[in-house]
Amino acid sequence: MSTLFNWDMVVLILMCAVATFATRIGGYVLMTQMKSIPPRLDAALNAVPAAVLTTLVAPAFYAGDIDVKVAMALALIVGLRFSVMPMLLAGWCVVMIFRHLL
Repeated sequence: MSTLFNWDMVVLILMCAVATFATRIGGYVLMTQMKSIPPRLDAALNAVPAAVLTTLVAPAFYAGDIDVKVAMALALIVGLRFSVMPMLLAGWCVVMIFRHLL
């Protein structure tokens, strides 16, 4: 007879919740205890957005077809000159054109 709850899964979810909370609150507590941020920590924190963006874009570029690769390359070029919205529109238009033609 099956039960509605799998207690192993409940314990796992609770442990994951505690770990997530601890890592989120831990960074805040650590930063509030510092009088000033050391230069190496400041450099590491400034590198986080680029690292996160790379982990999102690189797999899509690697696994994507030619339409995705061309759209990402164009979005990069447009993004160097314009703001976010024209960059997104350029990439989206290229993908839609490629998918319509192919």
